[in-house]
Amino acid sequence: MPEQTTEQPNRLDRRKARTRAALIRAARACIAAGRTNVPILEITQSADVGMGSFYNHFDTKEDLFHAAVEDALDAIGDMLDALTATMDDPAEVVAQSFRLLGRIHRREPELSKVLLHHGLSLTGFDRGVARRARRDLEAAAHAGRFPRVTDAEATTAIVAGAVLAIGQLLHDQPERDDAETTDQITEDLLRMFGVPADEARDISRRPLPDLDELPRSAP
Repeated sequence: MPEQTTEQPNRLDRRKARTRAALIRAARACIAAGRTNVPILEITQSADVGMGSFYNHFDTKEDLFHAAVEDALDAIGDMLDALTATMDDPAEVVAQSFRLLGRIHRREPELSKVLLHHGLSLTGFDRGVARRARRDLEAAAHAGRFPRVTDAEATTAIVAGAVLAIGQLLHDQPERDDAETTDQITEDLLRMFGVPADEARDISRRPLPDLDELPRSAP
């Protein structure tokens, strides 16, 4: 009997998690396509869940879209944290994160379009990419690696704008080399933050983890 009472909630929790993930996947697809005025019924049909299930998780469609963007930003932020965890140089942490973000636009075009449609979310949410970017920029500034960074929040907005601009450029110009474009802009940003030119070029051209070996974004 105790096993049944334990198993039942676990099964229910898993089912709720699958339903929420399906709704967020459907919401991401809508955002990426620029269809934020889509009816809730269409979202639930796309997610293959009942209308009642929607209201078990979200009060409004706007709540769902907000959660979808937050989840996307969290997924990216978690990946960047994992890939920079062993780095000692805060300037390299910032550079590698930016270089990987630039490459994500081509690797995950739907996720990229979610970010482009909700560009202000890169600086407006206190989680995901924005929170981590501010943290890393502050660490580099406090360590003396970015002597020209005196306002981490304003600098985060500059970096976020550059990430979005790269994404739009790569979507508009599919023939453009995403790696070279991102690395050059990384070098320019490092120099703007006060890193010497030769060092900025070296940091922005160092080997990166193989993104193809990483899992694609969830949920």
